[in-house]
Amino acid sequence: MPIFKPFRGIRPSDDYVDRFPTHPIDNFSQEEIAKKAQEDSSYIQMIKPYVVSKSKDLDRNLRKIRTNFEELLEEKKLVQDSSAYYLYEQIYPNKSVFRGLLGLTSVEDFWNGKIKRHESTIPQKKEKLAYYLEKVNLQAEPVLLTYPANSKVELLMSHEEKNVPILNYEDSKGIKHKIWRIDNRLKMQQLKEVLDNVEAFYIADGHHRIGSTALNAKHQKEKNKKHTGTEPYNFVFSFIVSNQSIKIHDYNRVVRDLNGLSPQKFLKSLEKSFNIHEKNETPYYPSQKFHISMYLEGKFYSLHVKHELRSATVSMNHIDHHLLDSLVFNDILNIEDTDSSDRIDYVKGNSSVEGIKKIKEVVDSGKFAAGFGIFPVSFNEMIKISDNKISMPPKCTYIEPKLVTALVMYDMK
Repeated sequence: MPIFKPFRGIRPSDDYVDRFPTHPIDNFSQEEIAKKAQEDSSYIQMIKPYVVSKSKDLDRNLRKIRTNFEELLEEKKLVQDSSAYYLYEQIYPNKSVFRGLLGLTSVEDFWNGKIKRHESTIPQKKEKLAYYLEKVNLQAEPVLLTYPANSKVELLMSHEEKNVPILNYEDSKGIKHKIWRIDNRLKMQQLKEVLDNVEAFYIADGHHRIGSTALNAKHQKEKNKKHTGTEPYNFVFSFIVSNQSIKIHDYNRVVRDLNGLSPQKFLKSLEKSFNIHEKNETPYYPSQKFHISMYLEGKFYSLHVKHELRSATVSMNHIDHHLLDSLVFNDILNIEDTDSSDRIDYVKGNSSVEGIKKIKEVVDSGKFAAGFGIFPVSFNEMIKISDNKISMPPKCTYIEPKLVTALVMYDMK
């Protein structure tokens, strides 16, 4: 079983919980980040030297973040708890509820396959995040891990919810966040005993975060002659949820150009691998696996992968994202490295035609030539892909819950 252990969480004090946390930085434009960096006692203001600094001295900027963090602790704007697990619940405006446990997992379990991945990562992004962790020594957003539901874990969480949460916060999107600290020794032991029966955790969201944490741990281990494996850098701030508390949505693609082809020639090229059905102006949400939605020149099309190109068993040719990469982006559009090409961008879906309409908006803006909607990966499919050590391309799954940054943090120093 993988390690899942309690930790001394750091969180904003009651007076600052409404202003300190933030949605992930990637969600904001540079202008929005600059504006938020002016807000007093906010997380983005704390990391301002990294996100909006004019200085080119990266090490100095990162040291300043650490200094800012320690000053907030001294001023009691941030508080550090005794060692505990945390029950964390999100309630969405549409009444969807997601809940799970915050704690620490081990990079060793990531390396040895007890924490399983399903997506490949971009090396440059991972190295950049690892360097940030080395200098700042703070994990502010947990990795989202999942596992098949365990009734005993669910029962223990339901009992804990009857108590008063230590944190009750509503973010700018109307999502309510509740956190309970579990520091009673008996309760902690009960949780440990039932979690010991979990054979593996599966990365739902945060492949780059866990990869960069593991890379930083590897670097620290090489420098530390007295390495024991118990050092704080060996652990990953994690939020574990069962399959009852996640939703996997489509993550779609748009492409900037057609590699010099006219729309007519592009459509003709697609006939080699797809059965094509024109849907005209009606937005088409893929009805099942191996069906791909395409938007091109004001019209929607359904692209059905030809049967001889499909794989019935779990393999790369069983994954719609890989088939799109191989049959369209590689073979027709001559995009060799789809993982890092600036000719491709990504559009988040929500398992409905509304996500397909977003593709239309993006393409109609004139910045992209075509868009592709992909049927969502199921939980069971994600598990099989992970168990078979198959890596899907990056950004194949858009998964809820989405976590806020700096609601609870893990100090690695």
